[in-house]
Amino acid sequence: MENLEIKYLSTDILIAGGGTAGCYAALKLAEKATKNIMIVEKANIKRSGCLAAGVNALNAYITKGRTPDFYVDYAERDAEGIARGDLLLTMSERLNECAADLEKLGLVILKNADGSYAERGTRNIKINGENIKPILAAAVYERSNIKVYNHVNVIDFIVVGNRIYGAAAVDVHKPILYIIKASAVLCATGGAAGLYRPNNPGFSRHKMWYPPFNTGAGMAAGMRNGAEMTTLEMRFIALRCKDTIAPTGTIAQGVGAKQINSYGEVYETKYGISTPNRLYGTVVENAAGKGPCFLKTVGISDEQELDLKKAYLNMAPSQTLKWIEQGSPQERNVEIEGTEPYIVGGHAAAGFWISTDRHTTIRGLFAAGDTAGGCPQKYVTGAMAEADIAAMGIMEYLSSAADNKTEIDYHKYGEQYKQQEEHFLNAADKEFCVQDLEEAMQKIMDDYAGGIKTGYKYNEAGLSIAGKEIDKLCLLTDELPARSMHELTFIHELKDRLYICRFLIEHLKARKETRWHSFAENADYPDKDDVFKEYINSRIEDGEIKIIHRPIVKRGVRYEHNYQ
Repeated sequence: MENLEIKYLSTDILIAGGGTAGCYAALKLAEKATKNIMIVEKANIKRSGCLAAGVNALNAYITKGRTPDFYVDYAERDAEGIARGDLLLTMSERLNECAADLEKLGLVILKNADGSYAERGTRNIKINGENIKPILAAAVYERSNIKVYNHVNVIDFIVVGNRIYGAAAVDVHKPILYIIKASAVLCATGGAAGLYRPNNPGFSRHKMWYPPFNTGAGMAAGMRNGAEMTTLEMRFIALRCKDTIAPTGTIAQGVGAKQINSYGEVYETKYGISTPNRLYGTVVENAAGKGPCFLKTVGISDEQELDLKKAYLNMAPSQTLKWIEQGSPQERNVEIEGTEPYIVGGHAAAGFWISTDRHTTIRGLFAAGDTAGGCPQKYVTGAMAEADIAAMGIMEYLSSAADNKTEIDYHKYGEQYKQQEEHFLNAADKEFCVQDLEEAMQKIMDDYAGGIKTGYKYNEAGLSIAGKEIDKLCLLTDELPARSMHELTFIHELKDRLYICRFLIEHLKARKETRWHSFAENADYPDKDDVFKEYINSRIEDGEIKIIHRPIVKRGVRYEHNYQ
């Protein structure tokens, strides 16, 4: 019998998730006010989130001679018009400022002989970024008004009357339940991986593009409490180096490598070079028997090969090791493949429906980075820019609205969550475990909701089956036993991903067109239909998922929620 100790904490601003957006938001808030700031992170902020292993470029930057509008044009075009112009523009206007902040904190940005930043393409600059996350973490720890709780997992938001009052969290290692009182909350917990069956099985199943332990916790908490979500159907599927799942953009942009099939034919121009179409072309070529597909690197110079090896050591060293062991990129073209789908707001546009100041539809709950929807192609600096905007929104909210909150009985919530968590800790053993249900979920999504197995295609009949089967798994999770706090975390990760699957399936059903090949390849509706040039949104109402259709929001406007 495991009994949880309840600890009641209080802060002005709670940041759920200590990744890039979470850390940078904390730094910006610490600059702006004397408020108490708390970061709660499931792992450790020194090596958590998408930058845990590092990165070799800042992929969102306004390069010389270009403007923020140039970046917005690119992102809107790549998303086939389903993006928030207001969010993209306000983000783009801050990209270079965020890069400059990183350099001041100690990040090495590569320079040309004249001292200018070394560009990689028209929107990127090169960095030595293996230590980018430790740099951000070190800056956070220097601030006296930021308190960090590592290895503490947020399991739910405390929402009363559509206003947030804090969060419930559990320690990953010790039998402690935290009830955190906060006047405002920033959700920066990242997107969701692990919904679909991954490329690699068994021991290697976590060799994937997106962090495997980003399981959509904050998004699921918002969904359960009635937050409006957007564009979940724009899944992100990464085109990556086979087996290592290392990024391909470094090769495509770094040395100008073209996508070729097994006959040596360049096929990328046939299908288009937008992010979805680069993947789609690879899928079609393989299906036509022209695979495997590659990035053509044979014939690059010694200098280019060395640059590639160095670049991958900053973020995906397994690719450099593969070249050393199996043949260099000068000798062998790099085989490529698509990953399983992810729900992420940094590359695609899935996440919370937010106002221009990054306020969700729950009063006092803000979102930034991969949890914030409507603003694709954020990458590192975009997540930081969004965190800065959210920080300003939080300060404005605290000065105008927080005093109107009524008091709630936090001890009542403490007892409720204690009972909920002890149910799992004291449950009898079952014939199935978390991994069994996880694999069942991934198989269902792979078979019926557009995974690797079907070439990312789905139809309404399959989605209906997926929805019913996912609902069955949701019921089974309530019976799972946890023999440690670590196992309790696994249960919450599974429950969160299943909840997101439910919403995702409804979004895929609702967009009755194929606007993005592979990302949302609807076999029932294989063509683009501009009737659906709109946002597909959703929220939970009376236990059911309600689909909402919203018109396009253009740049240059300020969007506010109508809370009525």
